Amino acid sequence: MSTAISVEHLSYQYPSVDDKAPVTVFEDLSLAVEEGTFVAVLGTNGCGKSTLAKHFNSILLPSGGKVYVHGMDTSNEELLIKIRRSVGMVFQNPDNQIVANVVEEDVAFGPENLGVAAPEIRRRVDQALKQVGMYEYREHAPHLLSGGQKQRIAIAGIIAMEPKCIILDEPTAMLDPKGRREVMQTVTRLNRDKGITVVLITHHMDEAAMAQRVVVLHKGKVAADGTPGEVFSQVELLHELGLAAPDTVELCYALNGNGFDLPLNRLSAEECAQTLYNAVKV
Repeated sequence: MSTAISVEHLSYQYPSVDDKAPVTVFEDLSLAVEEGTFVAVLGTNGCGKSTLAKHFNSILLPSGGKVYVHGMDTSNEELLIKIRRSVGMVFQNPDNQIVANVVEEDVAFGPENLGVAAPEIRRRVDQALKQVGMYEYREHAPHLLSGGQKQRIAIAGIIAMEPKCIILDEPTAMLDPKGRREVMQTVTRLNRDKGITVVLITHHMDEAAMAQRVVVLHKGKVAADGTPGEVFSQVELLHELGLAAPDTVELCYALNGNGFDLPLNRLSAEECAQTLYNAVKV
């Protein structure tokens, strides 16, 4: 399996503002994301999640060290367009990414700016809208859609540029449960069916549990890294870092404190229910 994103000894400082000292986020961070994987990045506010995400398509450039995207050095200005074709970004607020008054025109905006020919744009727009389940809304006004629908349109706009990797920076933070579910189903399907590399920045543990790999950042360093089961079973570590495990794991952890001996890697409600049933049945 080849590497999609390679972070090598990254250091980064936000420059000083109004005579205040520069803010150091990373001093020596190394991390690799393999092609075709779904990686969730967790951490408390200020740990560097969004700062790291913005290094993945050259929104931010390293103060030291290197970030490579499919072998391309993100600090090389000559590669900027290629890098941003390769890695698409989806942000918290879909309204900040929607630029047109008609859904299909908005999705076409990215490919148009890349110089894609009109017939190919038509194909990409239709395909992208179908992939996110929004094709029937192609002639609608985006501002009339729900938050979850808007975010799916924003994702379609990225897909239409045909990136190899999609970075989502807390894409469900402003959505209700239904919208969150719609977006996560879309993201999971793109990874599973299309092989698109996904890096999800989130503070929702249930979303991170859907990934293949979870990376926990703390004060600019990797505090935990592994499968969701491996990371979330470290409940005490997560608590020390100011985080919580998914509700199912927290429940089993609390019961263990009252004399049970339950595994801490049952992430879904179904798995947790079966574990509890097995523990109490006579």
